[in-house]
Amino acid sequence: MIVFLQLMQIMKKLYLTIIYSTLACLAMAQTEINMPKIPQMRQLFHENIDNNQKAIIHLNNSTDSIFTATGNIDIDLQLTQILKVHINNLQAFVEQDSLLSESQKYIWLRGINDLLVSFIDSYKQKNIKGILLGDVIISFEEAMQAEINHQSIASIIDKNELEVASILTENFALQKNIGIQDCRNLLILKMCNRNPENILNILTRYPNMPFTDSLIAITALKHPEDVYDYAAAPNALGKKIAASTNPLTILISQMATSDNGRIFFPFLDNLFHHTITFDSITNALQQTDGYYKLLVATEIDYARRLEKKDTPLVMNVLKEKLRSVAIDNYINEINALHDEKIDAVRFKKADNLTPQEIYYLCVLAEEEIYTSSYLGLYNRMFLKMPIQRSDTLLQWVHKDFYKKFIKMAAAYNVLDDFLNKMDTTNSEKLIKNFVNNLDKNNSLEDAVDVADSYASINNETIKKNILIQVKYNLQQSSKYNNYRGEVIYGLLNQIFENINTNTTAVNSMLPNVMPPIYTMPISALKDSSGKIIVQQFFYGDKDGNTVFNSFLNNFNNANWKITKKPEWVEVRSRYGTPIVIYSNKPLDETKDLDALAQEDLAYYLDSIGVNPTITIHRGHSYYVKSTIKQLPPSSKIILLGSCGGYHSLNDVLTICPSAHIIASKQVGTGIVNITLIESMMETLRMGRDLNWPLFWKNMQTKFKGDYKEKFDDYIPPHKNLGAIFIMAYNNAMIK
Repeated sequence: MIVFLQLMQIMKKLYLTIIYSTLACLAMAQTEINMPKIPQMRQLFHENIDNNQKAIIHLNNSTDSIFTATGNIDIDLQLTQILKVHINNLQAFVEQDSLLSESQKYIWLRGINDLLVSFIDSYKQKNIKGILLGDVIISFEEAMQAEINHQSIASIIDKNELEVASILTENFALQKNIGIQDCRNLLILKMCNRNPENILNILTRYPNMPFTDSLIAITALKHPEDVYDYAAAPNALGKKIAASTNPLTILISQMATSDNGRIFFPFLDNLFHHTITFDSITNALQQTDGYYKLLVATEIDYARRLEKKDTPLVMNVLKEKLRSVAIDNYINEINALHDEKIDAVRFKKADNLTPQEIYYLCVLAEEEIYTSSYLGLYNRMFLKMPIQRSDTLLQWVHKDFYKKFIKMAAAYNVLDDFLNKMDTTNSEKLIKNFVNNLDKNNSLEDAVDVADSYASINNETIKKNILIQVKYNLQQSSKYNNYRGEVIYGLLNQIFENINTNTTAVNSMLPNVMPPIYTMPISALKDSSGKIIVQQFFYGDKDGNTVFNSFLNNFNNANWKITKKPEWVEVRSRYGTPIVIYSNKPLDETKDLDALAQEDLAYYLDSIGVNPTITIHRGHSYYVKSTIKQLPPSSKIILLGSCGGYHSLNDVLTICPSAHIIASKQVGTGIVNITLIESMMETLRMGRDLNWPLFWKNMQTKFKGDYKEKFDDYIPPHKNLGAIFIMAYNNAMIK
């Protein structure tokens, strides 16, 4: 880490040295010319130029004597020198050159002033960096000389940055240059090169550029979905795409303008390479499960190609289509039958699917799948295999999504079973690969999956192997000065090593990085008046009404006062810490009355300036997304009292990045939820902080038998390793 920072300092010094040398040469290239007597008729022009020179110097501070563009005094001095000397010399040149007519002198003086004004405006709008001031002035000198010699300035525009080129191209004095149209074309090309993901949006405004066809062809290869989206547009760019002679663009355009284009588009790569036909896709659509099976087969083929470093076109589109078909056609129906006692009826939809096809149902429906749905599909996946070997299954799918599958298997307590279905050597290798390369992509998803999985694993041998591999990767990251790797593996190492220790030990290991996760101070939950505000979400199905009534019964005692409103109830503490629990009534869901009650309650709380710091979800897992969408960002504690609420941590942290979350990995239970709620409220009412290890230890004594097993599936805030990792990583990268 230290070596990396030293290297960065050396590189920064080298960069500044190069910039300094360049600017020094530019500044020394001219000595200041004495200004001749200025005719009165042009004195105002010169005054404006002088004033704008001063305005640039004062852009960052009205008391500056130099333009503080970079924070490096040497560079800033050179920029200021260029501003003063070169601009003054341009003014003097205009006045001294006898070959310039009076009207030309006006034009050039206005051009010089326009140059400074444009830089000021761009700098204030943060569209140009201050260090480019030297390029702006020197390039204008070159352009001025070219224009006077009746030469094109296109080569000058071509060699400059977009920001500099834009100022020059729009300059008043250069508008009649013989190459001005080429300059404008170059500006568009520079915009496209600067924003390759936005090329077609740019070309929508400038569709008739000489390079439009070439850029469309390039975009078809790099961002084919963009070409698809623009191809059917009834505008000039849409016509350009339709008229293209590029084979890939033609194919995309054909799909975009057909009725079933979205059905065919995921297979673009195979269609383009003639390994599949439109007719074969159409035939698959006519068969039961045919389209899903074709999507899975294509996904597996693409995974095979990726292993060989061959990246197919629109892989992301294929994955999203596969995900939507898996959820819409299979998972939603299996979930809807969650009360069905006969598994053969509930899982009939998967009868004709292969183990590979069931595998993709599991990994692609992480957020939607119910616990019982996952476990039922997991069992059927292996029952359909002649020999139940999990490494064979992963070979069949070329390890596609295998890290996600391991994470889900751990979360649903079947990872031991999955690893036992392969040789020990293969299982150890799989775990190593699971932990490796977490720093190699822009997403944190794989690292969070590893953290979450570790918290869910009961097998000490597997946990030990994960920790060994984390330490190895940390050493490698340090060895090669990989800062992101050091942060990711350093945090995982510290979190895993200290998961079972006390607050002080963990927090001291992660100073200024790890937020306090072992304790929620009561002071952090109180508003300015000293109250703690709780918002509870209920839903209007049969179970919702039962749970709601249970909640009211449990708080119907001398310590609490219940006030009923048309759409919600308010439960207030009579003694101790002032606490108000606002809970919407579980009104008829078939008429969306429960949703309306939630909206009205949120509006009411906002209107009286109340911000909940505790949010509780009471309802089945298929309602949890609705609760998350309505989460108050002020929430400091969030209880997701539903099946599989644990799998929604990322969504919660996006809204409430420092929240302490309690959630179940599997079955959410009403008895467990109300006991948790009562215990939290009583602790707070008595004026005590929530010490999570102590609180959880006390909670464990309250459950026996089946309820103890169900409580054990709940994860307290200090054991939510994925959430802890995200918070710590974000803090570490800010430092």
